[in-house]
Amino acid sequence: MSTQTPIRVGVVGAGANTRLHHIPKLQQIDGVEVVSICNRSRESSERVAQEFGIPTIYESWQELIDAPDTNAIVIGTWPYMHRQLTLAALAANKHVMCEARMARNATEAHEMLAASLAKPQLVTQIVPSPFTLRVDKTVKRLINEGYLGDILAIELRAGDTFLDLDGPLHWRHDFDLSGLNIMFMGIWYEAILRWVGEATSVVAMGKTYMKMRKDSDGNLRAVRIPEHLDVIADMACGAQLHMQTSAVSGLAGAPAASLYGSRGTLRFTEGKLLGGQRGDSALTEIPLPAQEIGGWRVEEEFVGAIRGQEEIHLTSFETGVKYMEFTEAVNRSMATGCTVPLPL
Repeated sequence: MSTQTPIRVGVVGAGANTRLHHIPKLQQIDGVEVVSICNRSRESSERVAQEFGIPTIYESWQELIDAPDTNAIVIGTWPYMHRQLTLAALAANKHVMCEARMARNATEAHEMLAASLAKPQLVTQIVPSPFTLRVDKTVKRLINEGYLGDILAIELRAGDTFLDLDGPLHWRHDFDLSGLNIMFMGIWYEAILRWVGEATSVVAMGKTYMKMRKDSDGNLRAVRIPEHLDVIADMACGAQLHMQTSAVSGLAGAPAASLYGSRGTLRFTEGKLLGGQRGDSALTEIPLPAQEIGGWRVEEEFVGAIRGQEEIHLTSFETGVKYMEFTEAVNRSMATGCTVPLPL
């Protein structure tokens, strides 16, 4: 698409991330218009349209996607709609930015990837894991320079809250809406993928403590998604990964991701990158070169790819499939007690 061609965006689902990032940041880019919205209800669509000056409200997502007033679609719904909306948008020959997580399971993710590959002229993007954007380039450079030596072990721990005993059924608890996604596991695994590549097998155990929670109508609903999870994975790079994500580990401290090598250690926590090598007595903060400091540029990358100025790196559908395969393998291992090989 020419840099002069206007990009006209329709938004299906205006969750928090869409309102905080996608809509206002797309509107800040020259030549981009957010022209239509369809949220879960007419009332909520009107609120978003008024807040952001969006001119057209559609009663159904089908109408919005089929309408001739757009050439790109932003999908801001929960994962249960991602496959259906992506396939419809691609069939309508429209570019797609889809909120994370990519889908409910690996099968849906593969269908989305296949549909995107059948329309190579269209740009497809999954909203990336944001946690490590600031340090990703520096971590990868240090690994390439041999700072760690051989990567031997990876330790990731995320969770610093006590179990919510009285909270309602959040969409992340709801299997019908979230699918196989578990807490922030996929978000952290995506970061590990950027640094060292994928897992080749996983074994996992998870635990759900609050078996029932009340939904928005006050009805008790079963909770099928774990609130505490341990995953051990064999990594293609030769390391062993231990990942713990938890909603019950009160006062555990800030999330941390550590890479342990034959020569050195790198740790990301609280927005900082720490490191140390043989002979050091402790980890110290590693300065980030200005040219390596990353940040959120999802909307800019989407538009740049549509205009032929760059490619989608954060995050491609291919990467989304990898983390959805990992997610499904974790669930299969929890269900069977067996080690599950990857890719599926």
